[in-house]
Amino acid sequence: MKKKLLLALAALALIGVAPAVLAEEEATTPYPLTTCIVSDEDLGSMGDAYVFKHGNQEIKLCCKRCLKKFNADPEKYLKKMADEAKAKAASDNP
Repeated sequence: MKKKLLLALAALALIGVAPAVLAEEEATTPYPLTTCIVSDEDLGSMGDAYVFKHGNQEIKLCCKRCLKKFNADPEKYLKKMADEAKAKAASDNP
């Protein structure tokens, strides 16, 4: 069974389909914060949060207007998110 799956993936890779199939199978990492990483506003304070995926990471912004700033420098905001999540975890587990 595994051999057939590997052969099928190899065949799909030859026609350029495998990357899309594999990307769909990757798990999405949940957004770890309760605030927008762009504006620092509480999620839900501007209505429903704007939710999307950046790679495997779920991102939640307070509103769609923050998307432009996020897209201008996603690495800055991903680092900010990771730093804030790490600080939150440290304070939750002293």
